[in-house]
Formats: sequence, C-alpha cells, structure tokens
Amino acid sequence: MIIVTGANGHLGRRVVDRLVTRVPVEQVGVSVRDPLRAQALADRGVRVRQGSFTDPAALAHAFEGATQVLVVSVDKMGDEAVRQHRTAFEAAVAAGARRVLYTSHMGTAATSRFEACRDHAADEAALRACGVPFTALRNGFHAASALQLLGPALETGEIALPEDGPVCWTLHDDLAEAAAVLLADEGRFDGPTPSLTAGQALTFADIPGIATRVTGRAVKRITISDEQFRERLTGHGLPAERADQLLGIFAASRAGEFAGVDPTLAGLLGRAPVAMDTVLRARVSGPDA
Repeated sequence: MIIVTGANGHLGRRVVDRLVTRVPVEQVGVSVRDPLRAQALADRGVRVRQGSFTDPAALAHAFEGATQVLVVSVDKMGDEAVRQHRTAFEAAVAAGARRVLYTSHMGTAATSRFEACRDHAADEAALRACGVPFTALRNGFHAASALQLLGPALETGEIALPEDGPVCWTLHDDLAEAAAVLLADEGRFDGPTPSLTAGQALTFADIPGIATRVTGRAVKRITISDEQFRERLTGHGLPAERADQLLGIFAASRAGEFAGVDPTLAGLLGRAPVAMDTVLRARVSGPDA
C-alpha cells in the first residue's frame, strides 16, 4: 500500500487525486490529523487513518502495510520540523516500507541562506541514515508562495519587496503530478531528484511585465530594504522569527540558490510545467495556485 501523509493539505490532496488515476484506489492510503476532513477520499475508496508526526503510535497504525510512504513536509521551520520529519521516517521504516519519499526543496543545503533549505538538508541526511531506499523530491519553490509575497500588488499596481534574485516558481499541481508518477513508478530516482522546476526563473522585477499583460493594468516594482520589509511584517503582527525566515527567501534568491532551471519535471509530466503568466491569470480569476 502507498501511504501519503498530509492528504488534507494543498500538496498531499493533489498527490492523492493524481495517484488514484495511476494505481488501484485500494492500494492508496492516507495519514491525516483529522480523518473527518478526508471523508471525500474515504468515499472514493482510499484508506483513511489518523496520524500525526508528533504521535509515533498513531503513525504505526496509519502506516500499517505500507510499501511506500510519501512524507509531505510540514509547513514550519526549525528543529521541531526536523524532529517531526524524522519521526515520520522512522515510523515508515518500522512499518516495513521498502521506500520512503519526502518532499524536499530545490536549493537544499546545510549552508543555505533560507532556513527551510537547511532543515531539508538535515532531513535528507536523516533519510540516508534510515537504511531503506529513499527519494527526496527537490521541489521547485511553490508558485503559491510568490502569490503570498505579492499580496494585493495585482490590485494596487505596486510590488514593494526587498531586492531578490531569480526563482523557479512552480505550481502545486505540477509537483503533485510528478510525485504521483514517482510513487506509481517506484525506484525511478534513488536519493535526491534533480530540482523539479518550472521552465523559467523569474525575479520580482520580471513579474510586473507579466502582471501588466495579464491584468491589463500597469504594475510597477518598488525595491525596499530588508529592514523595511521586516518592519512591515512585524507591524502586521507577524512574529519576528517568522519575518526573519521570510527574509531568508530573498537572501537565498539573491545568492542564486533558486535560479536553476531543470528539465526533469517536464520529463515526468510529459509536457511543459505551467508558466507564471498562467499562475497570475488564475490568481486574477480566483482559483488557488
């Protein structure tokens, strides 16, 4: 049985939706914190069990009979995130999984300027130490994160952000499809994948031109200092630690950590990944990227 964690989340739910078109639904299970929210999956024949990365006993039940486990990384950074992922890896091995897959990140390195990438480096090291084959999906930066950073810019006509560097913003849907392909075709990658990216790396200086074409309204880029950005975030109630973590995205992009474009994702999809103009058009129209 193939187990997908975090199946109530943006990425995990999309992975399951695509996986059940590639393998029999009775071979798919999910581990979720709230099974009631996964009732639609249960109604389709997916095995739904409660599991939490903070509860090894629950994971043992959720992962029972697993041949593969996809551990979808939690939406947090720091030591607690690394501990939770390690708990999930160990539970997957204990359940007898012959392969553990993990949603890592492009630019993963112990020396990254972005804390999440340093965390992923620690997670990949833990995977190597587990003693079973593993695949770390080095996903491109989520396009949804770009939309969050843009905030109301498409309506106000101004993108006010710190200096940045090129980033391969990549759609959740494309990354989910790639994960489903790799789960259905077990063993296609051993260890970390190449970066799974869209076909173009963009800066926030590039995006106004795209946004202007998409919206029909002039959008301009305003560069603010890191400290101004930090003050804006904390002034809106964001904890200082979280503000510093977000600033790490800009520091890392300025250093070129997210600039690499790789054809692997396109090869897995059998088509070009969705481009940023399509993502922005969807944002204007309303659907979540």
